[in-house]
Amino acid sequence: MAFWTYMIKRIKFLGIPVRDQDRALNFYTETLGFRILTDQQFSESQRWIELSIPGADTGIVLFTPDGHEDRIGTFVNTSWEVDNVEKTYGELQGKGVEFAAPPQKQPWGTFVIMKDSEGNQIVLSSR
Repeated sequence: MAFWTYMIKRIKFLGIPVRDQDRALNFYTETLGFRILTDQQFSESQRWIELSIPGADTGIVLFTPDGHEDRIGTFVNTSWEVDNVEKTYGELQGKGVEFAAPPQKQPWGTFVIMKDSEGNQIVLSSR
């Protein structure tokens, strides 16, 4: 019998590059309903803000490493699963969230690209 040891267990968090940490924190907590795990000073110019997504193991961090400021407001190569894209789209639009285009149905599922408070584009999808 073979025993396997896995060094990598899961994705702990996804980094979201932001310019204004207060604005982003408000967007992710008040608009999306994420919860604050950590909000502490990291450097003279930034805080380390780690958030949890209710019901998910993976969290996000609102932080931009030095030298990566050009990533703010670009496409975040990730997809967040939602129960119903059209319903989520409507609810978030009602809260003032901007989208790149209306939801699109594909053979593999439905998706929409949301823009966060910093202009980052994030895919929301469902099967």
